[in-house]
This record gives sequence, C-alpha cells and structure tokens, in this order.
Amino acid sequence: MQIDTPEVVAEVTAAFERYEQALLANDVNTLTELFHDDPRTIRYGGAEILYGAKEIHAFRAARSPVGLTRTLSRTVITAYGRDCAVASTLFHRPSMPGQVGRQMQTWARLPQGWRIVAAHVSSIPEAN
Repeated sequence: MQIDTPEVVAEVTAAFERYEQALLANDVNTLTELFHDDPRTIRYGGAEILYGAKEIHAFRAARSPVGLTRTLSRTVITAYGRDCAVASTLFHRPSMPGQVGRQMQTWARLPQGWRIVAAHVSSIPEAN
C-alpha cells in the first residue's frame, strides 16, 4: 500500500479545504454533500451523536450560524492507498476561550468523489 501519494493527498486536501469553507459559511448544502449519503456514516460531535446522513443533515440544518469562526493548526492529511484518507486538525474559536478543538475525518473516494464517512469533533482544555 502506498501512503501519502502526492496527488491523493492534494485531492483530499482540496476536499478538506472545501469542507472548511462551507463550515465557516454555514453552507448546509455543501456540508451535506461532503458527507457520504449512507446510514452507516457517523459523526460524533461536541454535544451530539449522529448516525447516518439524515441525522447529520438535520443537525447542520438546525445549527446556529453564530460562533462558527475558527482557526486551524497542526492539520495532517494522510492518504492510505488511493481511496482512503484521514484528516486531523486542531482548531480554536473565539467562542471557546481556554479550549482547543479536535477534529478527525475519514475520507473515502466514492463514485461521487471524496466523501466523509466518519467524523469526530471534541474539545479539551488548552494546555498552558
């Protein structure tokens, strides 16, 4: 298995950046598109447990657009072969003082393109 084939990392990086832009703009349609439309797609969030694309979409559609601004750091995208990758990043939000957010996404190449098939978002107290 090839790890970190440059063109695959570039493709997933572009998809990840598209996701980030959609998140900050609260672009629910793009966020919904980027999650695999399947009942086995899972997103564990800071305060929610979502099973399936329908629950993820409902969460996105109901979420307030206030306080979504954030900055990313230590983003790592690792490709495993040509069809699977993991994106991990830390984030900071003005609305979360003293906390550091953590986000991991598993991306799969599907007939529709790169899609998130599993995601986890959480936060912890920031180390001094």
